[in-house]
Amino acid sequence: MIQKLLRGVVNQHAQDRDAELYQNLIRHEAKIGGTVFGEVPKGHRREFFCLDRHTWVWHEEWVDQSGQQQIRTTRYDVRPDGLLKSQGGSYQKVSNEETIRFKKAVRIYADRLNREMYNNAIAV
Repeated sequence: MIQKLLRGVVNQHAQDRDAELYQNLIRHEAKIGGTVFGEVPKGHRREFFCLDRHTWVWHEEWVDQSGQQQIRTTRYDVRPDGLLKSQGGSYQKVSNEETIRFKKAVRIYADRLNREMYNNAIAV
């Protein structure tokens, strides 16, 4: 009985450690991704990252000229029939021009992660 409890505690600890590692990796990837379109201005926070093979997120935070904090999150869903984006819960099909920019950003993101984090261990 005690061995079973200990195994459960050890397994939970390993799962917690794995979850924390995954969250830290995503945070670091998001920070790198936030610089895909250039340097992040002072006072801004930008993140761009891949949640799974079909879901990408662009997140920005900044303080506007009136001192109000602004937050914008865009979710991109890659589907067989095209790219959809959601801002505020409503989905819309992405234009061809934006799709081209998105593909370019994904390539840059993958190259940078490969170079800066994974030493050519992954390819997107």
